[in-house]
Amino acid sequence: MALKLFNTLTRSVHEFVPLDSQKKKVGMYCCGPTVYDFAHIGNWRTFVFADLVRRTLEFSDYDVTHVMNITDVEDKIIKRVREQKTTLREFTGKFETAFLEDLKTLNCLPPKQTPRATEHIPEIIALIEKLVARGVAYKAADGSVYFSIEKYRGCGCHYGQLLKLNLDEMRAGERVASDEYEKESVADFALWKARVSDDGEVFWPSPFGEGRPGWHIECSAMSIKALGETFDLHLGGEDLKFPHHEDEIAQSEGATGKPFVKFWLHGAHLLVEGKKMSKSLGNFFTLRDLLAKGFTGREVRYLLLTAHYRETFNFTLDGLAGAKSALARIDECVGKLRDIAGDFKTSEFAKQATDSLLVKSFSAALADDLNISAAWASVFEWVRETNKHIADNSIPDHEAAFALAAWEKVDSVLGVGVKAEAEVPAEISALADERTAAKKAKDFKRSDAIRDELKVKGWVVEDTPKGIKLKRI
Repeated sequence: MALKLFNTLTRSVHEFVPLDSQKKKVGMYCCGPTVYDFAHIGNWRTFVFADLVRRTLEFSDYDVTHVMNITDVEDKIIKRVREQKTTLREFTGKFETAFLEDLKTLNCLPPKQTPRATEHIPEIIALIEKLVARGVAYKAADGSVYFSIEKYRGCGCHYGQLLKLNLDEMRAGERVASDEYEKESVADFALWKARVSDDGEVFWPSPFGEGRPGWHIECSAMSIKALGETFDLHLGGEDLKFPHHEDEIAQSEGATGKPFVKFWLHGAHLLVEGKKMSKSLGNFFTLRDLLAKGFTGREVRYLLLTAHYRETFNFTLDGLAGAKSALARIDECVGKLRDIAGDFKTSEFAKQATDSLLVKSFSAALADDLNISAAWASVFEWVRETNKHIADNSIPDHEAAFALAAWEKVDSVLGVGVKAEAEVPAEISALADERTAAKKAKDFKRSDAIRDELKVKGWVVEDTPKGIKLKRI
């Protein structure tokens, strides 16, 4: 079934067809973190969404080159470096490391490339030189280089491809040195910022003078180097449509004269406890804040994957508790299937699993613009039906292995895996062995007492045909 996606560029859902002549290779760029702090839960919605897109493409047998940049020089970063009296690399390095650790905690596949802006200064300068040569960029009196919206439009180019801009009503002709500007203005934006005293040691030599790149030009230079002048997919949060992504299009197409990106995908905003996330409201969470509250990366990932990417989503702590219960239902079902399957290997059924009802219904949901709600509905319908057959002992071992193979294929996209087995302390194992001995001796009073003692200590013991199984409560 053909994959259909909503393309922000065309404002419509249509079939995704890659640029590759063989229709197998896909170039995908996702705007990565600005490493001046720990990523918050709103950021993580975008990155988990990007992971879902990549996994879906690979599920559909595409060879995906996933690129996610690291913005390690930018206004906020320089301000923090100055305030903390440290070096740029020392400051950004710790937050970059934390981000990559959090990415792993959420079980997001690592990008194929994670280029840093500071490692692409030559490419950035070369791109700016092209824009100057084409007459759509100019050096201002302050020594900075700006992109000219007026001259770009004068060349017959379209500014406002991702959203409708009434250029006649918006404030035009302004020049902004900051990396972002007000939504109601159309401003010439900085490609290269001339060095000022507040920059400290954060600067590079260039034909335009000492300085540093603007935020927008960084992404154009890195994506073009990694994926070419025209590539398949560009992702990000909807807050980046304007000005960041619009400016990326303008400067990229202004430099190359070619279409920049075929498909633009944008994830919607995230609310927390029904309100816009704010530290003053007490609803601002990093992933590490949630882990400290006792939740797991797996639960956070599940919750972030329960709403369609184009819908505003309300993230709540109650929702995380619900995620824990939902995952427990899956874990219980998968665990029982593993017990039944025994020595049968799911790999033996990997090809046949594609034809299972679960995989077919799941695939159809994903093909419909990543309809994740319908995808999860197919999973829990499968859990319900599977549990019913397990209860009446109508699943033989080979069918259990087939069902597991189908689940593993689906989970290659969802990425929730299975709950890690808790390590059983020696004291608990000893009590369980004592209970087994008591049962064999028909000392059921002692056996029941040990079972209750284990429960008090946070463990439940289950008797299975293959022996006892201990689970953390």
